[in-house]
Amino acid sequence: MLGTSTDEEDEDFLGTQLPSSLPSGLHSASSQNQQQQNQGGDTETGVSHRLEAPNLQAQNLQDVQEEDTECEHVNGKVVKSSSDAHLNTSSVRSTLQKQNTLPARPIIPLVARISDQNASGAPPMTVREKSRLDKFKQLLASPNTDLEELRKHSWSGIPREVRPITWRLLSGYLPANKERRELVLKRKREEYFGFIEQYYHSRTDEHYKDTVQTGSATTHQSNESIHIDIPRTNPLIPLFQQPAVQEVFERILFIWAIRHPASGYVQGINDLVTPFFVVFLSEFVTEDVENFEVAALPLDTQRNIEADSFWCMSKLLDGIQDNYTFAQPGIQNKVKALEELVSRIDEDIHNHFKRYEVEYLQFAFRWMNNLLMRELPLRCTIRLWDTYQAEAEGFSHFHLYVCAAFLIEWRKEILSMVDFQGLLMLLQNLPTIHWGNEEVGLLLAEAYRLKYMFADAPSHYKR
Repeated sequence: MLGTSTDEEDEDFLGTQLPSSLPSGLHSASSQNQQQQNQGGDTETGVSHRLEAPNLQAQNLQDVQEEDTECEHVNGKVVKSSSDAHLNTSSVRSTLQKQNTLPARPIIPLVARISDQNASGAPPMTVREKSRLDKFKQLLASPNTDLEELRKHSWSGIPREVRPITWRLLSGYLPANKERRELVLKRKREEYFGFIEQYYHSRTDEHYKDTVQTGSATTHQSNESIHIDIPRTNPLIPLFQQPAVQEVFERILFIWAIRHPASGYVQGINDLVTPFFVVFLSEFVTEDVENFEVAALPLDTQRNIEADSFWCMSKLLDGIQDNYTFAQPGIQNKVKALEELVSRIDEDIHNHFKRYEVEYLQFAFRWMNNLLMRELPLRCTIRLWDTYQAEAEGFSHFHLYVCAAFLIEWRKEILSMVDFQGLLMLLQNLPTIHWGNEEVGLLLAEAYRLKYMFADAPSHYKR
């Protein structure tokens, strides 16, 4: 478990001699994984959350119908349509171009708080947690923050109090030099609202529409898709159903799309705004974030949260831009790499998929497109992104190993399914409702082990 191990345990990770650059807080996870995979709660802070999972049967059936694959009923049995028997280049391109074929987001409500560490009502910090927080504060107070040290400490999770400033630094939005930060924030926030004036507020002008739609055929389509997707963003969380919040998301996504005409807006990018928005909002909120009325904040504060969310999301997307360009080649390549990796590390699962004609694209497309955000509660995504921002190429390269570890986590359940529809329903609605810091920590530890074993020896996972 990451973020809760003792110093002695930190030195022993899966019995492997690891390089000196190994992030602190890692220790053996394999032996504990099966015992602890379904234990909910955020053990780093001692906060334990429990909530019965909603009945997802109807949602499961809808997701299977809306997934990239289609099922036909033949003699009372569900079988794959012939068009999905072989995924050739043209069929893959057609599938990826149809944004409406992406499944609806599974209903994964939050348990207690989104920002799970040291929030109002949480137990007092342990001695170890206080020591970690002090280390972060010391690094952040330095005239020139050592970013490598900051990444090292962030790998095992970032304390809630310092997460906003740490995320700004690790994303490359803020400079390491402390004296320059305020000036940079002021300049970047003004620049963003210059975009709002230039593009968003004038989007209904006839001259503007003629100019933009002539230059980019995707602009109108992007705007329509944004309008459709925003209400679907975390539909069960009151925070994201507030008009003020939905307007923020619309502006952020509109500006990003118009500044990236090669891709425009692609369904799923709306999800990637939410962790940044919640983390930067938590800087001003001590109560339950998901029920907080954002309109009650001063207007300047609202504007600053919006601008910071835009720039940090943009930094993230800069590193995975080929995921969202025409035919989304980045995602196709990552799904293929996942298939090759799983074929080497767990041949039973790989052959099980082949036996029941389950293509990796049918479930892993969403894992790559949304960075597992549709598979995990938002509190888990925030913890996961602590590590992604600390890890070199975390959102692209390391994410592959997290997906592999995530798939293997459900090995027993996968192998127990003996039909195509059952497998897809399981893979689209994996039971992570009770997951917290402990489960994410174990997942990351296993992903690091896989990366350590395979990343520098690609022939190990290529047939």
